Amino acid sequence: IKESPFMIIGYSMIIWTIFCQFLIRVIRYNVFKFIIIVGTFGLALAFAGNDLVNFIGVPIAAYQAFEIWTAPGQTLGASEFMMFELEKENLPAPFIFLALAGLIMVYTLWTSKKAKSVIETEQNLSRQGEGNEKYNANVLSRNLVRGMMYFGNFISYILPRSLQNKLDAQFAQIEHTGKRNEQPMFDMVRASVNLIVASILISIGTSLKLPLSTTYVTFMVAMGSSFADRAWDRESAVYRVAGVFNVIGGWFVTALAAFVSSALIAYVLFIGEIFAFFILMIAVAIFFYRSNQIHKKKVREEEESKFNSVDIVTIQEIISESSSQIAKVIKKTNFLYTDVINNLGLQDLAKLKDNKKKLKKLEKEVDNLKNNVYYFIKSLDETSLEASKFYILILGYLQDMVQSIGYITTTSYSHINNNHKSLKFNQIRDLKSIEIELKNLFDRLESCFGEEDFSKLDAVLQEKNTLLDAVSLLIQKQIDRIRTTENSPKNSKLYFGLLLETNDLVKATMNLLELFKEFRDHANIKKSVF
Repeated sequence: IKESPFMIIGYSMIIWTIFCQFLIRVIRYNVFKFIIIVGTFGLALAFAGNDLVNFIGVPIAAYQAFEIWTAPGQTLGASEFMMFELEKENLPAPFIFLALAGLIMVYTLWTSKKAKSVIETEQNLSRQGEGNEKYNANVLSRNLVRGMMYFGNFISYILPRSLQNKLDAQFAQIEHTGKRNEQPMFDMVRASVNLIVASILISIGTSLKLPLSTTYVTFMVAMGSSFADRAWDRESAVYRVAGVFNVIGGWFVTALAAFVSSALIAYVLFIGEIFAFFILMIAVAIFFYRSNQIHKKKVREEEESKFNSVDIVTIQEIISESSSQIAKVIKKTNFLYTDVINNLGLQDLAKLKDNKKKLKKLEKEVDNLKNNVYYFIKSLDETSLEASKFYILILGYLQDMVQSIGYITTTSYSHINNNHKSLKFNQIRDLKSIEIELKNLFDRLESCFGEEDFSKLDAVLQEKNTLLDAVSLLIQKQIDRIRTTENSPKNSKLYFGLLLETNDLVKATMNLLELFKEFRDHANIKKSVF
């Protein structure tokens, strides 16, 4: 094999080409299935040959160095001992260590949610279809995409139209009629390329004893094949490119962090010896536990905010899905409003900053709902198309609610962050009175939409004027204060802003309820007729 590698590769190419053509022409077998199976095993072997060594190489080297150091006849101390014996090529690695390491890797890859998150990131950036983009566009990705668009226009100007049409015909997409979540992210051609090319590159790197990252190679192969397959169009290119830059940047940062931290840990172990070792082990255990908890929380939040329009085709399913989304937004709006008013009264800047983070998550969730409107409308059957306008209007009112609570949160944070005078006791007391009434309203609405029990909507709608009148009364009270005792323009601006946005929040909520009730009544009448 070492003497004639190119001859073996050449003969293999000829033999396998003939074999695959036989499968395609004679047996009419989809050869890509066979290639994917072979490629999967090839990639698994390539990973095992590289990642297994990375995983267990250092512990085995340490163990064997210890064995050599404790061997009979060895008299050097630990600080003088040099590990030249490990450079011998005939030094075998203990099989039990390799077997245990392999079992640990298989179990971890099979059960680890973090490993699944890595796979999801790669799939998200390389998928053929549209969907929610995980990464936000940045200046670098925008400029790069814009530059490539100019270059593409230049190439289009040079190439003959007939040649361009032939090239375009090679990229014709197959229309899938099934559910969107059951559609493949890419075809078998790209899957074959990803598996075979990645396994070849990793095997070559391993044979050359290069300390490459198998995940990095696999990721970049997937990105290259998706780019060549026109998976990145003008709708998604800036987000995909930004994602690739983020991932690559993350690897460089990780490498630098590993370089620095390994030096620090080695120095700490040299100074602290056995005591430092146990302290570091405790620190590592705490770090892994915290990291695992943070990842679980992140996955849970993503699942809660994930929108699934696959099975939404009828009016009743639309009402049910809308109820679920409304309940989530009302619950988070209710929490934010109460927490912001309390933290504003206490002048707690740290908690107000935390409120801003929660606000960003809420804004992103509602924005994701708006991004899915296209797929929502596409998924409806012909008898439910009238519900499209209803759903769009519902999202509009939810957006209005989020904008109101967003203004309340950001202005409260800005007021305290700029060290302005705190609101007076009477102002805080009045805001708390409104907050209590609003919390009572939102609690009832959350229960109503969460349990899909809409019998209380009429009673809630009747309270609209009561809440609006209460807010109007507080505005008038503040006007009277300005005429008599109030001497802080910043306080007045904040207070009026909070009351006016509370007024808008109540109106948006009531408009949403009126629309929901009207549509539900219409759906019930239509259902009874048919």
